[in-house]
Amino acid sequence: MKISISFLFILLVVLSCGNANRQSQNKIVATEANNQLTTEEIEQGWKLLFDGKTTKGWRNFKQETVNEGWIVEDGNLVALGIGGDLGGDIITDAQFEDFELYLEWAISEGGNSGIFFNVLESGYPTVYATGPEYQLIDDEGFSDPLKEWQKSGANYAMHNATDKQLKPVGEFNSSRIKVKDGLVEHWLNELKVLEYELWSDDWKDRVQNSKWKDYPGYGLARKGHIGLQDHGSVVQFRNIKIRDLSDLGNSLFNGIDLEGWKIHGTEKWYVEDGDLLCESGTDKQYGYFATEKIYKDFILRLEFKQEADGNSGVFFRSSLEGTKITGWQVEVAPKGNDTGGIYESYGRGWLWQIPEEKENVLIDDGWNLLVIKVEGDRVMTWLNNELMTDLEDLKIGEAEGVIALQIHDGGGIKVRWKNIFIREL
Repeated sequence: MKISISFLFILLVVLSCGNANRQSQNKIVATEANNQLTTEEIEQGWKLLFDGKTTKGWRNFKQETVNEGWIVEDGNLVALGIGGDLGGDIITDAQFEDFELYLEWAISEGGNSGIFFNVLESGYPTVYATGPEYQLIDDEGFSDPLKEWQKSGANYAMHNATDKQLKPVGEFNSSRIKVKDGLVEHWLNELKVLEYELWSDDWKDRVQNSKWKDYPGYGLARKGHIGLQDHGSVVQFRNIKIRDLSDLGNSLFNGIDLEGWKIHGTEKWYVEDGDLLCESGTDKQYGYFATEKIYKDFILRLEFKQEADGNSGVFFRSSLEGTKITGWQVEVAPKGNDTGGIYESYGRGWLWQIPEEKENVLIDDGWNLLVIKVEGDRVMTWLNNELMTDLEDLKIGEAEGVIALQIHDGGGIKVRWKNIFIREL
């Protein structure tokens, strides 16, 4: 059958337009698919950290907003590469403890960037002064030869990434960071390339034998901000999402009554507006509020607010005869008195007093978060996410006992407590 040239021309135009429309539709679908959560992801607890349109939820380190070094373009969060060693990095408004973070990134030729976690601000000059870094870099095209701990997927200056598959510069790679009970996993393009344990002996040895030995707050926080680095290179991020893996355990205080606890002494313990209050009574003596249950290994977390002379404490692995307590106390006291340190009652006295420079971690007129981890012969305490104590003691390791809150003697004491949770290990 003969087909005229004009008919063929019309047919080609129609097909071409059809293909163009399909390509356009496919492009729209791909763009819309980014920076969104599926129904399954929502059910699994994932939340977006980047909406694909704004920098909402982010700000520059120690700033209130995101500066001109970052823009949102074509659904990507873009570092323009005008930042430097002491500026330009952005962090999340929110802080995270145990989590799984996922994001996709594309580095420019010769580029260098990173992802940080457990970042603290107060008293620290940069994100890397506290936060471990998942390294992002152009492995092949960087201007200087790279050591393995400087390459993509590594825990920068600490651990090498292995068995990885990195996409060419300009293409998007996917990364995951999973943190659970101090165990950290690095994933790159759906392959696990690294695993390490925070605060372990190996971790501490590596810190002391690296550039981080001169950074006293490095890698010690239990909870902090997520950070993205502008290290003078253009880098694009998208599909940034996170899910909380934190397990608080069981509540020890129901906010209604004193169930599960026993009062020792004549000082006052009562519930007000959902908070537990301890207050000096007329006798102005020591008083204790102790669990009925015995505990050995656990993570205990609680919040306290010192409304008046806050000389108090949290005892662990302790025993009571009336108001005589034998065991170990995590100090809670007014500023300048070692809150977060460890004191042995009716024994050796102070086992650990906090460094002077950490006295300002305590919030005088607000709520403070105290986390106590007791496992074997090791005790770690964090005040407002700052590590205050990391102590190993054989005598502590042999003991078990109740948890008890204290009112010191002398009168005039009033402390609020709330959100008391324990997870046995």
